[in-house]
Amino acid sequence: MAWAVLVVSGVLEAVWATALGRSQGLHRPVPTVVFAVALVASMAGLAYAMRSLPTGTAYAVWVGIGATGTVAWAMLTGAEPVSLVRVLLLLGIVGCVVGLKVVH
Repeated sequence: MAWAVLVVSGVLEAVWATALGRSQGLHRPVPTVVFAVALVASMAGLAYAMRSLPTGTAYAVWVGIGATGTVAWAMLTGAEPVSLVRVLLLLGIVGCVVGLKVVH
């Protein structure tokens, strides 16, 4: 259960990071609300997962999922350029996250 919550929390990290970028310094109300709600839910999920997973592993997985999701979404929406090297580097992050789960 902790791993499932951690994955959802990592996805929510990508949501709040994207919303923060679109809030224009917390001046646009809708992205600001999305940011706040996703941030609280993401942190709560991370805290829950850390009750049964090692802190370093949980945090690395959470950040890896969030960072990969944020960049992938930006590339899908055209906000950031897509290149083979960028995709391969993101796949490397995903591989490392999966590796942390496998060796746990």
